Amino acid sequence: MEVMSSVTHSVDGPSSFHASPGALPSHKDATITSTYDWSDVLDRAYDVSDSGARGPRPYPLPPKSRKNKVLPEDLKTPDSHVERDPRLIRLTGVHPFNVEAPLSDLYDEGFLTTKDLHYVRNHGPVPLVEDSEILNWEFTVEGMVERPLKLTLRDLIRDYEQVTYPITLVCAGNRRKEQNVVRKTKGFSWGAAGLSTALWTGVSLGDLLLRAGIMRGARYVCFEGADKLPNGYYGTSVKLNWAMDPNRGIMVSYRMNGELLHPDHGKPLRIVIPGQIGGRSVKWLKRIIVSAAPSDNWYHIYDNRVLPTMVSPEASANLPETWKDERYAIYDLNTNSAACYPAHDEVLPLTGGPETYKFRGYAYAGGGKRVSRLEVTLDQGKTWTLANITYPEDEYKLAPENEILYGGRLDMSWREACFCWCFWDLDIPLAQLRDARDVMVRAMDDSMMVQPRDMYWSVLGMMNNPWFRVVVHKEGDTLRFEHPTQPTLAGGGWMERVKKEGRNIVNGFWGEKVAGEEEAVVEEPVKEICMVNKEVSRDIALDELREHDGDAQPWFVVNGQVYDGTKFLEGHPGGAASIIGGAGQDVTEEFMTIHSENAKAMMPDYHIGSLSPESLAQLAAGADESPSTSSSPRPVFLQSKSWSPAVLTSKTKVSSDTKIFTFTLDHPTQIIGLPVGQHLMMRLRDPSPSSGSDAIIRAYTPLSPPSAAGTLDVLVKIYYDKAAAKGGRMTQALDALPLGRAVDFKGPIGKFEYLGKGRCTVGGRERKVARFVMVCAGSGITPIYQVLRAVMGDEGDETECLVLDANRVEQDILCKAELDGMVERGAGRCRVLYSLSRPLASWTGLRGRMDRALFEREVGAPPVERDTMVLVCGPGPMEEVVRKGFGEMGWAEEDLLFF
Repeated sequence: MEVMSSVTHSVDGPSSFHASPGALPSHKDATITSTYDWSDVLDRAYDVSDSGARGPRPYPLPPKSRKNKVLPEDLKTPDSHVERDPRLIRLTGVHPFNVEAPLSDLYDEGFLTTKDLHYVRNHGPVPLVEDSEILNWEFTVEGMVERPLKLTLRDLIRDYEQVTYPITLVCAGNRRKEQNVVRKTKGFSWGAAGLSTALWTGVSLGDLLLRAGIMRGARYVCFEGADKLPNGYYGTSVKLNWAMDPNRGIMVSYRMNGELLHPDHGKPLRIVIPGQIGGRSVKWLKRIIVSAAPSDNWYHIYDNRVLPTMVSPEASANLPETWKDERYAIYDLNTNSAACYPAHDEVLPLTGGPETYKFRGYAYAGGGKRVSRLEVTLDQGKTWTLANITYPEDEYKLAPENEILYGGRLDMSWREACFCWCFWDLDIPLAQLRDARDVMVRAMDDSMMVQPRDMYWSVLGMMNNPWFRVVVHKEGDTLRFEHPTQPTLAGGGWMERVKKEGRNIVNGFWGEKVAGEEEAVVEEPVKEICMVNKEVSRDIALDELREHDGDAQPWFVVNGQVYDGTKFLEGHPGGAASIIGGAGQDVTEEFMTIHSENAKAMMPDYHIGSLSPESLAQLAAGADESPSTSSSPRPVFLQSKSWSPAVLTSKTKVSSDTKIFTFTLDHPTQIIGLPVGQHLMMRLRDPSPSSGSDAIIRAYTPLSPPSAAGTLDVLVKIYYDKAAAKGGRMTQALDALPLGRAVDFKGPIGKFEYLGKGRCTVGGRERKVARFVMVCAGSGITPIYQVLRAVMGDEGDETECLVLDANRVEQDILCKAELDGMVERGAGRCRVLYSLSRPLASWTGLRGRMDRALFEREVGAPPVERDTMVLVCGPGPMEEVVRKGFGEMGWAEEDLLFF
């Protein structure tokens, strides 16, 4: 049963609707009734049309969507309630869900995209909203308004005029993979399918703001969603005058292609902003806040910005004012285009078929602008040909007056603003393609802004829109076409190929060699290491794997292969806990990131079989791909089998290349849970909200004592890039991390633990120590300092300690004041000797590098009682000097412990 509302409609210009309270939109040919049956809402949301059968529509309707199901890989993630299409390409691992469709599939679906193939950008878990709760979903309109509103979705549908518009949403990261190939940005690798178009139904945002009444001085409208993330709820803002402008078409939407919103697309309510980047269209809407200033939400400040191209990822971490500069915030989309056909690696016969090939693709512009031309060049820009352009959006202007579609008025006849993508095509003779090295396309909008020839690289990798180049390869009697890149970490594309060939992609000629240009250094190919025993052919079921998820006989999975870590529990450098913590799990990411080539070469000795494809899919479904989102307080922070997030809250510079990074835990009373002498693993994805699944994992020993609660301090020496060599990937990424970002931690790990009063365990075996000799260099002081502090902090502990600390210059000595303080308080139990390899003339301590002569003089031969233990942490060459020198002095290997 449909209802007639009382509506006023201005016929002199753009539509202006004012629905009477308690009324619904008018439906042509509808039956008038005074009541509304709310039980019909869910059913009517799936109707193709609200206007009755009237023959073919003059405008496109969406393709029929598929009936999907929860995929195996999502079953044990926070998104286990979300049904999804398996064709979507996951860009950030299993979770969070960030996807685009295969480019050809997206194009083939036509002007309107189903919910199944519509791109998705999620920063975290999808909020669970049951169907029974949809109409009671509450949101507010607050801030600088005269009449604050608290509404339910039921109120929104009942009391306000509904509209339906076709709108294209585009992720600001669309085509980012191209920038990542040139130089890694802080964002994950979108291909060219980070956009989609749908029919959106809802209420004009301006109507809500008029009902609330805007106070003088208000300039912005902020939005906040229900998705709780490591840095708070997702939020952003737009200018108030845009929200009030009917040409901008900003709406509060609850339907997509006639269906109630899918969970990935904001169920039950979201903002939809035509012509602007998708990051402004907040999903799972809870708050609309009118303000005098832009949003101060963390995600508004540190996401969706194009910083000046000279700002590097490393420098960006120390430029908070730059991030806050609204001049760098992205709102309107820039003009962009891509070729969808020929597809990447498509092969075209030169004989026996048509004499032409139809190139096809999409184009879009932002801010309501219209794509006015699409040009194609086969000679790298010397000459251009105009392509044909079709604008399916224009067909909606042919709708009859007062047309109702999916419960909303479809009135676009007056509007000049363009909300959607368009399509282009051009028939190119095969004879011309045969002689071309490439085909490039560029679009221009009606303000005469044209796609640039070259890339504007920026730290977040957003708004990438240079000419789209398809390379043409002649292979016998066929042509093969090559796109710039392929999405996510998948290989392919001429940009990656050119880079691997050692050529410069940004030399102005797309990496083609030009006269006088020096060849780039070709990276040595990665050596393939066999990690399986080829004589093992056993298939292992998931149930059997999970029978070995404890410490008695731990099995684990790497790249689909099963390994038995039992024989290596005692010998593992990271201690038995490292293996036991991964028992029964897929630890591919951790293992491949942390372990050396030598360790990987040892794996065939522990290989016992392969997981079946079904078991592998089930295991992937349960993989811990993201930090736990449990809201229940936990007394201990570190967990051995799952990652836990902590938020970076400060950086304290202690030397030219070393900082203390302070992280805030879940609550002030939460303890770290790290035994003395052990380490934790730190996992850093990328320092941006646009980051992806490219994880970096390293082991660190924090400065914080075991009794510390609420915060975690980690001392890190940052290895910066130099002309002669690349720097540290983890340390530079950590240095580039903005304050407020979360980092994942896991642990404890390590084979050594100090129990107190000279008692310690090594590989699970207890021993008594009367003296520690501690040898370290640089930031290797951290595990040494942790043990030293425990010994010297206990007045009843009689263990003696000798510290040999090597550095280049005096400024490199870390924790010097703390070490000197322990010497003063130690009553003769502690000695610290500093040795500098590049000392100034005024230096009175030891000079030169550590060697056997120093060890013989200060340490001497091993005692008969074997009650002395040597703890070592430093760079590889120093460790080798220690190993060789102490070995020649007669020290047993079991008395030397290398952290």
